[in-house]
Amino acid sequence: MANSAIQWNPGWTTRAPERGDLVLALSGSGIIKPGTDWLQPLENIPGNSECPGFVSLGSANGRQVFVTQVPEALVTNQSIVPLRDALMMMSDVPAAMLSTGFQVWQWFQDHKYCGRCGGGTDFHPRDRAKWCSHCHIPWYPRLAPCVIVVIRKDGRYLLAKSSHAKRHFYSLIAGFVEPGESLESAVAREVKEETGLDVDNIRYRASQPWPFPHQLMAGFFADYVGGELVLQEDELADAGWYLPGSRPPIPPDTTISGRLIRDMEKMIADGEAGV
Repeated sequence: MANSAIQWNPGWTTRAPERGDLVLALSGSGIIKPGTDWLQPLENIPGNSECPGFVSLGSANGRQVFVTQVPEALVTNQSIVPLRDALMMMSDVPAAMLSTGFQVWQWFQDHKYCGRCGGGTDFHPRDRAKWCSHCHIPWYPRLAPCVIVVIRKDGRYLLAKSSHAKRHFYSLIAGFVEPGESLESAVAREVKEETGLDVDNIRYRASQPWPFPHQLMAGFFADYVGGELVLQEDELADAGWYLPGSRPPIPPDTTISGRLIRDMEKMIADGEAGV
């Protein structure tokens, strides 16, 4: 089943996998990739009886899809692609499916036990949740809301390089939403904390799940209104204002940051006010 043929639909079932079902097989922080495929039949999973469980993801081409973790010692003659490499470097990657798979598996691992009483949990009979029969509490997959923003100043926009980045990409200001904050308030606060700049006209643009480990990125445009560029050194190594066509390398279109930057470049090139 080649990647180009994947027609994936998210969903949920509590039944165990059966022969002929498809599996997204993880190993460590990567995906076991058999040739050009991302999914493989249950019976092809190395040591499937030794896997620590299977969790429903949905369906692909009419067949149920599950995710599991395969011990690295059992992986032979197959490549393991790190998730970040897949999302950042492969243009044909089924990003939504991989993101869901990693986040669902993280939830499955994190909620084996009830966070209140410490007892073991089972699958909820209807919802994608783990259920504590003692406390009668469902434990749903966690989502951590984050904001990411392109800041425009006249015909330029701000790009920044993270102090923690391993790749030579310049990207955008981003951060987690705090309790009690609106998304727009989080944008203004993160920009001020990391750059010293003030922004307004904050408007939503797009979103993307980002499975490191369970973020939901909400993308915004904003306009510069004041302040001097002063970097928060533990977050940013460099930053500057750039014109479309004269910028450093940026993330690919498989990422929300890459798409937001290119959308802003088009807006500037077209002379749009962006309101």
